[in-house]
Amino acid sequence: MKRSLLADWAKRIDLSDLNLMPQERLSASRIRIELLSGLTVALALVPEAVAFAFVAGVHPLVGLYAAFIVGLITALIGGRPGMISGATGALAVVMVALVAQHGVEYLFATVVLMGLLQIAAGALRWGKFIRLVPHPVMLGFVNGLAIVIFLAQLGQFKVPGTMVNTGHGMSGGEWLSGLELWTMLALVALTMAVIWLMPRVTKLVPAPLAAIALVAGIVVVFGLDVPRVGDLASIQGGLPSFHIPTVPFSWGTFEIILPYAVILAAIGLIESLLTLNLVGEMTGQRGGASQECIAQGVANTATGFFGGMGGCAMIGQSMINVKSGGRTRVAGIAAALFLLAFILFASSLIEQIPLAALVGVMFMVVIGTFAWNSLRILRKMPLTDAVVIVLVTVVTVKYDLAIAVVVGVIVSALAYAWNNARRIHAITETTPEGAKVYRVQGPLFFGSAAGFSELFDPKSDPDKVVVDFAESRVVDHSALQAIEAIAIKYETAGKRIQLRHLTRDCHRLLNKAGHLVVDSDDDPDYGLAVDYDVKTGILGAGH
Repeated sequence: MKRSLLADWAKRIDLSDLNLMPQERLSASRIRIELLSGLTVALALVPEAVAFAFVAGVHPLVGLYAAFIVGLITALIGGRPGMISGATGALAVVMVALVAQHGVEYLFATVVLMGLLQIAAGALRWGKFIRLVPHPVMLGFVNGLAIVIFLAQLGQFKVPGTMVNTGHGMSGGEWLSGLELWTMLALVALTMAVIWLMPRVTKLVPAPLAAIALVAGIVVVFGLDVPRVGDLASIQGGLPSFHIPTVPFSWGTFEIILPYAVILAAIGLIESLLTLNLVGEMTGQRGGASQECIAQGVANTATGFFGGMGGCAMIGQSMINVKSGGRTRVAGIAAALFLLAFILFASSLIEQIPLAALVGVMFMVVIGTFAWNSLRILRKMPLTDAVVIVLVTVVTVKYDLAIAVVVGVIVSALAYAWNNARRIHAITETTPEGAKVYRVQGPLFFGSAAGFSELFDPKSDPDKVVVDFAESRVVDHSALQAIEAIAIKYETAGKRIQLRHLTRDCHRLLNKAGHLVVDSDDDPDYGLAVDYDVKTGILGAGH
């Protein structure tokens, strides 16, 4: 009997029972690493949340509140310790049209509905379907997202305040030039160098945090004229307050927000579940997909009522956390609380951090996220898999993650179906009694049904024909129809056909099973993927 999700949560929230090696239990040393990792993540969250708020066309605090609330709730009850969630660009680019046409209150209502849809998906355990995402799609996902993260950082090399919101995101702006540009590039390079060298010297402090502190100190001490966090916007604010979205409670409002809510829920869950798998591979953890769906839903529902723009898992910040040593829920909780502390008490200090330091951190995330080995094996793998990797990467960069994953899964599924459709064949032999035996090999399903029919020759075959499915498998209703069609052809020709080694459910589902099937003691017992009512002809649920 499966444990309830609440039982899973109770176990996962117990910090003493985390999936850690003995030396990684919550000792003073481990807590220090987790807190420092959380601080590093929080510093990287500030410009990201502000930038995504600008993309969505809302106040920066709307993005910061979302990063705090979504980050805190998912850290507490999410499906994977170590993951970081917050406001993301993938959601912001969908929100911008809604905000432009109907205002920010409709956005809050949409985020609430988005959260409810995600809770429903988790309760129905739809998160398990992320298993259907093939590995080439995962490679394309991380490559595309790495490129998106890289491109997003290029906006920091423009003069603050010159970019404009076109209704489809922020664009335009004047590029930095002269000494200011070279100083910015030098600081970015210094940040990356410190992150690369620091682990070789000491691991007492996360390398990204050390790099941010060093570069920020250099800028403040020498008074360098480079863009800083405060140039984006002021992050000073108070505690988020409960607020019911002020929209008409009518069917018309529901019609406006439902399409956006569905799209946002789908994008948020896809990005979160793929990030969950990626973090799981790095930390050796499994499961938690449905729990993550519910956690994301609870987080977004709460965010909508507290004036946030909603969010989902952030692969860049998750990578920063994992690479900095964060392995438990403490790091995610600390990141959210540090972010709130920045808003309430330390805004003037945080606003002095140079953007170059944060850009350098994100560039190292890009390098660590991109699957460089995929370039090396691209020519060695099957052509279809190579095409899927490139296709998902391009679509992720050009459009968005959800479309890219759906396209990748569809292409992979069609390629799989085509390859299996070509595998159907039969070995024929004649028995001493003169009967012809067809030993079918390969799966029989909708893709191979036509090829299966071409294997037989009812006109030339003898009066008795045996079709043996011992080395085949009947998969769906199209396969049953193909078997029945062949049987009818032989009966119309006045010949007897026997079907052997079909499963018991195939016996029941074939309309003419009574005199077509020869029962055998070694019939297989796999379940057919369809349920076909021979009386009504209605196709039902699988079993």
